Amino acid sequence: MAQTKTPACQLYLISPLDVGGDFPDRLERALAAGPVAAFQFRVKDVDEHAAARLAEPLQAICAAHDVAFIVNDSIALAQRLKADGVHLGQGDGSVAEARDRLGKDAQVGVTCHDSRHLALEAGDAGADYVAFGAFYPTTTKETSHVAGLELLEWWQSFVELPCVAIGGITPGNSAPLVRAGADFIAVSSAVWNGDEAAAVAAFAKEIANASSQSETISP
Repeated sequence: MAQTKTPACQLYLISPLDVGGDFPDRLERALAAGPVAAFQFRVKDVDEHAAARLAEPLQAICAAHDVAFIVNDSIALAQRLKADGVHLGQGDGSVAEARDRLGKDAQVGVTCHDSRHLALEAGDAGADYVAFGAFYPTTTKETSHVAGLELLEWWQSFVELPCVAIGGITPGNSAPLVRAGADFIAVSSAVWNGDEAAAVAAFAKEIANASSQSETISP
């Protein structure tokens, strides 16, 4: 994931909580179905040793497809795996700590909900991207913050740091987010709750169409 804005929005996959069983095969199918910029490894209530065992085959698949492997929440696990980066919630440690432990080339993202203030703070602290949401109702995780398209439009107009849109995004509702300025669309259940290859292909088509429309109407 680049540290400067790119012309087109890109897809950012987030894992389901269950990444055992046949999930490595599903991830392979998803990454082969269309362009994906990053994959976030997100598991809960699993100790670090077990999480590392689950992560290793997925990390190898991402590497084979040149997809950034990002660890959710845990700087320690990201360091252990030598992951490409870490995504931090508001209570998961600081950007400075992540940078110190993971190195200057690691991708460090920060959840900023619907807050311009938190996003600007994250940028000042040296984050590589900020994540806004939820934009739509979602069952992936409990949400108490709702973000609007105007937040993406404002960020795109005034800040160079890439932003991620997250929360209830499907191929059918992704276009407004792309046109509003999301650099990445983060998705989970819309991919893993069905045919992952078909979903990634559908997202790729919608993102490409919306991106081309944005370029057409840009001054």
